Amino acid sequence: MPKNRTILIADDSPDDLFLLRRSFQRAGVLNPVQEVRSGKEAIAYLKGTGPYADREKFPFPEILLLDLNMPEGDGFEVLQWIRDKLPVADLLIIVLSQLDELKSINRAYSLGANSFLAKPGDEQELHNLIKVFGDYWLVRNKPPKSGERKPFR
Repeated sequence: MPKNRTILIADDSPDDLFLLRRSFQRAGVLNPVQEVRSGKEAIAYLKGTGPYADREKFPFPEILLLDLNMPEGDGFEVLQWIRDKLPVADLLIIVLSQLDELKSINRAYSLGANSFLAKPGDEQELHNLIKVFGDYWLVRNKPPKSGERKPFR
């Protein structure tokens, strides 16, 4: 499994973050994982500003696991910001949320999400999801083509 593709998890639930970390570990996902807990932090991380300005310590992610229900800017606001302000083609966005109604799914896709996965109800389901995620997104798919990053507006 490629080790250099940074995964950014944007989720405000300590329990979900713990379960995701443990599931990554159990599934053998060795990629570096960074975490933020709000929409505001997710945008700051992606912009490389504030505490995330050091790109050696906080590299730009190639994969974003995004919860829709977060404080200080929900996942939809993050998706809208990415669509409007982040002109890169090499960010894979996977919405991982408990909001699984069709309206939310369609809105996430219309704002640029590449995939939408409903958060599983228990740890074993999450582990199975991460195994599939690790195999499909990190091994079988080639990374998206890198586009030149334009300055933020």
